[in-house]
Amino acid sequence: MARQKIELNGLLAFPLTPFTDDLELNLDAFADHVEGHLAAGAGALFIACGTGEFSALGPDELSAVLRTARDVVNGRVPIWIGAGGGAAAARSGVAAAEAGGADGVLLLPPYLVTGPPAGLLDHVRYAVADTSIPVIFYQRASGVLNARAATELLDIPSVVGIKDGHGDIDLMSRIVASVQAVDTDFLFFNGLPTAEVSQRAYSAIGVARYSSAVHCFAPEIAGRFYRALAANDTAAMDRLLTGFYLPLVALRDETPGFAVSLVKAAARLRGQKVGGVRPPLVDPSPEQVNRLEKILSDGLATVRELD
Repeated sequence: MARQKIELNGLLAFPLTPFTDDLELNLDAFADHVEGHLAAGAGALFIACGTGEFSALGPDELSAVLRTARDVVNGRVPIWIGAGGGAAAARSGVAAAEAGGADGVLLLPPYLVTGPPAGLLDHVRYAVADTSIPVIFYQRASGVLNARAATELLDIPSVVGIKDGHGDIDLMSRIVASVQAVDTDFLFFNGLPTAEVSQRAYSAIGVARYSSAVHCFAPEIAGRFYRALAANDTAAMDRLLTGFYLPLVALRDETPGFAVSLVKAAARLRGQKVGGVRPPLVDPSPEQVNRLEKILSDGLATVRELD
């Protein structure tokens, strides 16, 4: 089977998964949230991934989220969905994504255990067996490849890219160079939290695509940074970093899991009915929400000044 050539361009959005006050899935709010991403110009949606609290969702909930997204999107942009965990869970998740009509799968790292690069390759082979849906391997935590193993992913036709959440620029540079020497169509993504902060460094090594969680609550800011990056407008990028992204990252780093919790809190500040986070994540304190509100206000003001 030949490798599919996949086009994923523009701002890649990673929607939240809304919950009710008692932490049940809120599909009506999810539908509104997805429509908001589309209205703001998202080039593709990656649902139920890290920002979408994949690890907190059951198989039936994942299926319901995918059905809802497909109904709302109606073919306007590609829909990718998270799968992962242990070997059996990853395999069933990939199969369910294909059966549910997703355009692709973001394969999250194995659960709990850590294996060598050869074992990770076997994990991917096992997860995608008997399916043909395109898969992007999410490199982070317990799933980190070396350059040789990354190149061997090319032997798995359904694997079309690597998203890097590990953050080792030296390693990623070697991976990109090694893979592109064989296949220039293979895709690479920056998947670090608040990826805009590191994206200039990733762009310099050939990783042009990135995930924007900020698009969930401030597409004005996410879109302005994306345009500045495309134009190599360093002055505008620096203004957005100092006026918004760096203060947001400082607040994010105060508490484990805030890469998701703060995004949900900011979405609530902007009137979205996304609810709180499921445990073990925690919502920010009132004092932290007050600081978040100021950071968001300053970021929006920075966009207005730039425009």
